[in-house]
Amino acid sequence: MLRPFDRTRKPPSSRSTSTNTIPSSAHNNVSANVEKGNPNAEAPAPVGFWHPSLARVRFCAMKKWAIVTLILMMFILGVLSLYWAVLFHVPQNLHALKVYVVDFDAPGNGERAIVGPGVVEVVMRQLERPSHLGFEMRDPAEFRYDILRVREAVYEWDAWAAIVVNPNATEALYNAVRSGDSTYDPMGVAQIVYQSARDQSVWQSYISPVIDKVVSEATSAVGMGWAGIVLGNASLMDNAASVPQALSPAIGFSRFDLRPFTPEVAIPAVSIGLIYLIILSFFSFPFYMPIHMQYLNPQGHPPLKVHQLIIWRWCATVLAYLFLSLAYSLVSMAFQINFYESPSTPFNPLDIPGIEMGNAASYDRGTFLVYWMLNFIGMIALGLACENVAMMIGQPWTGLWLIFWVITNVCTSFYDLSLAPRFFHWGYAWPLHNIVEGSRQILFDLHSRLGLNFGVLIAWGAINTALFPFCCWFQGWKTRRGVHEYFPLHGN
Repeated sequence: MLRPFDRTRKPPSSRSTSTNTIPSSAHNNVSANVEKGNPNAEAPAPVGFWHPSLARVRFCAMKKWAIVTLILMMFILGVLSLYWAVLFHVPQNLHALKVYVVDFDAPGNGERAIVGPGVVEVVMRQLERPSHLGFEMRDPAEFRYDILRVREAVYEWDAWAAIVVNPNATEALYNAVRSGDSTYDPMGVAQIVYQSARDQSVWQSYISPVIDKVVSEATSAVGMGWAGIVLGNASLMDNAASVPQALSPAIGFSRFDLRPFTPEVAIPAVSIGLIYLIILSFFSFPFYMPIHMQYLNPQGHPPLKVHQLIIWRWCATVLAYLFLSLAYSLVSMAFQINFYESPSTPFNPLDIPGIEMGNAASYDRGTFLVYWMLNFIGMIALGLACENVAMMIGQPWTGLWLIFWVITNVCTSFYDLSLAPRFFHWGYAWPLHNIVEGSRQILFDLHSRLGLNFGVLIAWGAINTALFPFCCWFQGWKTRRGVHEYFPLHGN
């Protein structure tokens, strides 16, 4: 019977050593027998952590612990930094958010224009700041003196927003005071045109606060200048009392949100909810792999030919994505996101009866089908990449791959890349960026780049389909060679 090592016992004599001690080879044989499940062999008794017999094991364990910790530290510094870095240059890149300033105002009846030049002057002061939006002064002739063409430019993503001074704004102000027109509406002097559904976070965080400031300063500056003109002109003062709104605030800005970001329940469909599309694509591998492996385990049946197993795996995986993406898409429908009614004009969605506070679907009753197909092709692009990587690197490294895949897709999709450093422009080719952009276009009838979005996603699926057989072969090679899943650190 094996006994624990006792440091207090005296070493046996050389004669008794050959009869009373167990050679190391015998100890190894006992361990091997125990590992093989030999019932006649006894396991060696446990020893303390610092026992000399564990010296080699301690060294190997500590070395592997240090290597794994170093790898994880490098991974955290390298991959998680991407999430912080995407917002690192936002102040320097705000100029990429174009805002058109179009002054249709013109002098009339011999008076010089005061509204349009006053608004332009306030905007010019914004451009003097170190960090500012990309305000661009545009000649009305570029739009054929048609305000609807300015709206069209915003709808087509030529600019994020537009500040428009309406035609004859100054003349309308003079006429209101001269005639004492109590129906004068200051909000008809100028307008702000935008579409919050293009990216509600960019609009709310960066554009809207600056435009609100411009509106406030312009209203104050023009109002003060106009009050001075009225007070200095007796003929204007005569009727001013009957139209007080022409003195304060004098001017105002109507707002036209061409594509409002409503309802709020649409937020998961174009942002956070899509993270779960990545996770669902990833976890299809461990869920379905035991099912596929039944064809190779000869339990009462011959194994399936390898090339046919590969075909089965690909077809079964893609078919699973079809139904999983349907379930994902039905969640949005269940919470009453509009998939049926489209606007009759690209310039204002509020002409849809019954959905004044809803989103503007792009393809009438075909919208849901297009949305489902985008999620389906998106799952193929996201999921087949996960399948291939999981077969190549194995456990436990697939967990790091999931973190990398989520972070690189999220940081290039949920944040506008025009505000990010140029390093992140590779994100335009990443799957989730195109899913998010396509989803917004489908759900809110935005300027369409859906063909490009589908093209990028199909390219991801085609490339990973081409790599799929080779990754399956590599996984089989690892299994035949008995390569441990922990192979980067295998061995002593």
